[in-house]
Amino acid sequence: MAVIEETFVASDRPGESSGEEKLSRFNTSIPHPARVYDVWLGGKDNFAADRAAAEAGLKAFPSTVKSVRANRAFLARTVEYLVEEAGIRQFLDIGTGLPSANNTHEVAQAIAPESRIAYVDNDPIVLAHAEALLRSTDSGATDYIDADLREPGKILQEASRTLDFSRPVAVMLIAVLHFVPDEADPYGIAETLMAAVPPGSHLVVSHTAKDIFPEEMAAFARAMNKDSAEKVTLRDREQVSGFFNGLDLIEPGVVQVPRWRPRSELEASAPAALWGGMARKPA
Repeated sequence: MAVIEETFVASDRPGESSGEEKLSRFNTSIPHPARVYDVWLGGKDNFAADRAAAEAGLKAFPSTVKSVRANRAFLARTVEYLVEEAGIRQFLDIGTGLPSANNTHEVAQAIAPESRIAYVDNDPIVLAHAEALLRSTDSGATDYIDADLREPGKILQEASRTLDFSRPVAVMLIAVLHFVPDEADPYGIAETLMAAVPPGSHLVVSHTAKDIFPEEMAAFARAMNKDSAEKVTLRDREQVSGFFNGLDLIEPGVVQVPRWRPRSELEASAPAALWGGMARKPA
């Protein structure tokens, strides 16, 4: 990890916080969602506190690993749809997480190499890995923004380095809105992001569910919120559907993530405790 930290200090860009400020947020004794997620996906970029939190989550909801893998597959299917059927070539992926299989730019650029992606995360380790590993095609672009979802103005300003907001953009909020409590106005954040993009843009959301495996998920939330700096707020299907108000839902609407245009019955049957959906901004 020392090499990654040193690389991140050296990779500052104008207008961003200094490397020292970034590393001051880097506390390995507190679980971070991206690193806990990395544990569940079998990654190695995590620490003892992350592994303890991941184990607590698994104890509360034993299907956690299957659920996060189903969420990752949902990401890939939505990006494929956006590129192939909706003609989207620009993506704003907020809450990137540590690089894994089928990252947004890999899926998009495999179909349309000119696709442009702005990744956003608030964990220095995530951004260090993203800059090192998430390489664009020559005809496309990737960028990496150090920001929190609760800073939509900053995100939009910095994303304009890479994305043309006069052309449609897919705003990807994959398994991140449940870290925004009600008092921080998650619906207002989503509205702000979608207000900045033109008609024809899309919003994709996946969100940990309150009403799928409700007893297990209540225990899961308690376990995850015990020591983490980023608390989980579970929401039901109606509440998740509220993020798409004013937009045109794409079939099949807001569903359990494995059931959003699955490739097979096996994929559709995954025990995922997340709601997911996609909608288009109308003219």
